[in-house]
Amino acid sequence: MPPRKVKKKKARASAQPVPPARAPRRRAKTVVILSRKRSLYSTRRLVEAIKQRGHRPLVLDTLRCTMILAKGHPRMMYRGVEIRGVDVVIPRIGASITAYGLAVVTHFDMMGVPVVNAAQSISRSRDKLRCLQYLSRAGLDIPRTVMAHDRSNVRKLVEEVGGLPLIIKLIKGTQGVGVMIAHTLQEVQSIVDTFWDLGQEIVLQEFVAESKGKDVRALVVGDRVVGAMRRQAKKEGEFRSNIHRGGEGQPIQLPPAYIEAAVGAARIIGLGIAGVDMLEGNEGPRLMEINSSPGFEGLEAATQQDIAGEMIEYALAFGESRRAAEPGHRRVS
Repeated sequence: MPPRKVKKKKARASAQPVPPARAPRRRAKTVVILSRKRSLYSTRRLVEAIKQRGHRPLVLDTLRCTMILAKGHPRMMYRGVEIRGVDVVIPRIGASITAYGLAVVTHFDMMGVPVVNAAQSISRSRDKLRCLQYLSRAGLDIPRTVMAHDRSNVRKLVEEVGGLPLIIKLIKGTQGVGVMIAHTLQEVQSIVDTFWDLGQEIVLQEFVAESKGKDVRALVVGDRVVGAMRRQAKKEGEFRSNIHRGGEGQPIQLPPAYIEAAVGAARIIGLGIAGVDMLEGNEGPRLMEINSSPGFEGLEAATQQDIAGEMIEYALAFGESRRAAEPGHRRVS
């Protein structure tokens, strides 16, 4: 009997691993930083943070931006090249170029480009009196403040802010420039007369003695305080604690009342990114002023936090939400 042929079983094909589906590649976004100098610490750090997240930074010198208006089609030129494809703008408008800077910010908005801090909000923050008017109307605590053009009764103005000593401020000063303390009525009269004769607008403000040359800077991003420090005047007798004036910063954890005041103040003025300066009064935070283009070198050094990264994350999310909410804000391409 012939041997039975054994049928060979075909080897079953082994299952091949299915490669995971690739996630759709995220489009790199173009983030414009309006800044006079790329070498400034804050500008450099923002550029680094944008690159770290895989996006494209574009630093534009505000004064080199050319605005072109035509019926229904505003455009922006920069050194002869038209600006296109911008996803979001972060203004860093210095006090010396406020007027032109606000026009550039408004123009980007007209082009349908989301801008983190709107021109109107920057303008509110730059005018110390207007800023305090908004905060006072909202019920936030501020130092007693007086503005007047009538120099015939300076004594009465001094009484309105609680007497001597008092603070005299230029309406549009910055980084501690144009802020003085007067200890006598004669000093007040002399300073007031000098500035009024020069056509400068000033305010007289209560001297909050318990602050003892210290203030609190809180950096607000969106609806959060992402870093805070207490600034102390370096020299004895110096009442200005600004880092640019030699003040020293120490990181602090803000009490809830201070966080609420800082976030509320930024919201009232309409700023998505803001430096909020507060005095530590006997009864809690007293709002002093708000900066729409806050420097944060001292804050990053004091807190060791990635403040620039927080600002960029907010700017990117703000741009996305603005476009989703307002179809009119389209990406200009």
